[in-house]
Amino acid sequence: MKTASGSSANLFQNLKPYVFIILLQFGYAGMYVITTATLKNGMNHYILVVYRNLVAAAIIAPFALWFERKNRPKITPLIFFKIVALAILEVVLDQNFYYMGAKLTNASFSAAFYNILPAMTFMLAIILRMEKINIRRRRSQAKVIGTAITLVGAILMILYKGPIVEFFWTVGRAQHHPAAAAAAASQGGTMSWLKGTSMLFVSCISWSLFFLLQSNTLESFPAELTLTTLICGIGALLSATVAFVMERGNVKPWIIGLDMRLFTAVYSGIVCSGVAYCVQGIVMKERGPVFVTAFNPLCMIVTALMGSIIFAEEISRGRVIGAVIIVIGLYFLIWGKSNDHLASKKEVTDQLPVAMAATNGTKAGCAESPTLIEIPAVKNP
Repeated sequence: MKTASGSSANLFQNLKPYVFIILLQFGYAGMYVITTATLKNGMNHYILVVYRNLVAAAIIAPFALWFERKNRPKITPLIFFKIVALAILEVVLDQNFYYMGAKLTNASFSAAFYNILPAMTFMLAIILRMEKINIRRRRSQAKVIGTAITLVGAILMILYKGPIVEFFWTVGRAQHHPAAAAAAASQGGTMSWLKGTSMLFVSCISWSLFFLLQSNTLESFPAELTLTTLICGIGALLSATVAFVMERGNVKPWIIGLDMRLFTAVYSGIVCSGVAYCVQGIVMKERGPVFVTAFNPLCMIVTALMGSIIFAEEISRGRVIGAVIIVIGLYFLIWGKSNDHLASKKEVTDQLPVAMAATNGTKAGCAESPTLIEIPAVKNP
């Protein structure tokens, strides 16, 4: 029984990073669909960013105060600077550019485009020397080849659209569906689509840098809940400043009721900011930032299906082919990263017997060395 329970615990420990990240991808897929629909129905994206992060900070703060009250590290000036940089990268830059790009394209395209995130994170990690490459090893070759394939798929998806792929649930719906009509009107042709794509690219770079800096920050400040609260709180403050400047003090966009806009802010704040940052931090400490970003293809598939079924979004052949190529490249990358993790565990395991042998040898030497005790002779009277 003890062995069985131990093996079950080990299995859960090994599967936990995969389960967390897969569930997170479903959460992101819902966010891609509802935010794209909300933005195209008129919600201001600057205001959405502010409300999203205010909700996240308000939800996570009580948990941070309670669970990390005893082991919260001291916030030094360097750590505070990193937290402000994280808020700028993810909240101000990534979210605003993503929302602008998604508004000019659609949910399925933006989710598919984000599949270049693992490859981009991998390349930036190499440049910043956070990722090691030994081109003689197969796992390093797989990571390099997977990155190249991913970029080819992304370029193909951007440059080639092709005919629309129809599914049995979309036949006859696209031309009558209001969301599809709004999408067609908002795209405004190729130039608008390319503008949206460039904004998504900037968002992707910001998010990649956020992952890398978050991984670095957690090494010196291992308090995921507190870090999440501070990122969202500072990000909301900075975003509010940006929103006031961009809206020139107009109060009307800030007023929302009990409608889809409020639901979007609450959902994206809780799931995609609060919970996501914590889960990413937990998994990142064990597997690294590249692993965290490697499951985006699942998000793309779920988003495309939801967008097509609910909002009758069109999916072109070029997007499908490009997405398939990206998935192939990503699984090369995932295979390489998985073997990296197994190799690092093997190195630690191999070093343990040597350390134990040295310790045992020292103890044995101490045990086998005779201890001489001088007993004074008893003098006879």
